[in-house]
Amino acid sequence: MGYKDQIDLLKLPQHIAIIMDGNGRWAKEKGKLRIFGHHNGVLSVRDVVEGATLLNLKYLTLYTFSSENWNRPKLEVMAIMELMVSTIHKEIRNFMEKNVRLKAIGDLEMLPDKARRELNNAINQTSANTGLVLTLALSYSSRREIVSAAKSIAIKVQSGELNIEDIDEETFENNLYTNGMPNPELLIRTSGEHRISNYLLWQIAYAELYFTTKLWPDFRKEDLYEAILDYQKRERRFGMTSEQVN
Repeated sequence: MGYKDQIDLLKLPQHIAIIMDGNGRWAKEKGKLRIFGHHNGVLSVRDVVEGATLLNLKYLTLYTFSSENWNRPKLEVMAIMELMVSTIHKEIRNFMEKNVRLKAIGDLEMLPDKARRELNNAINQTSANTGLVLTLALSYSSRREIVSAAKSIAIKVQSGELNIEDIDEETFENNLYTNGMPNPELLIRTSGEHRISNYLLWQIAYAELYFTTKLWPDFRKEDLYEAILDYQKRERRFGMTSEQVN
């Protein structure tokens, strides 16, 4: 029996977030340039998205390119951007066939014009789809997102639109990039690293963390299913006792 057949479809996490780590190391192990790993990482994305749609998952958010990644060698960054443009262009038909809605979060103004146009085109074309919401975290920094939310709230207070006494957690969440999405219940990180790396810091406050030593280009839908099974074996207490939640 495969992992998929063991999953309780009534206890699926609504939202899964993934830190796709290990492309460069995967390529280095094979004596190839880092971009070779990124190209093969695209195959993993395609397979994992397919796996998510087969389970009818609602939300999948992928850490695609961080704000800090701009500091990588210029040639690698340019190659990643070109790869992103070509991949998004190729995947639109697949998204439409699988009823996937594409979204993006992050400082998108930092993306090259060509990449931003291709991204916006795909977002617009898939906007009416009602299946999996696939969100790409691009030029993303959770700390910047939190600062941006604080500034947005401050402006509303300054203009009289919002009273300080009315600010609560819901107010803050409504000013994050992920406004309208449920918070992730499961965070997966590949490559054996045990870090959050400035990813969805507010949103994963109560997420279950799952770490695997597999490098991202080797990660496939079966690995996603294995992570979900591990999630389903855990007891989610949210600060309460086992007796309270059972």
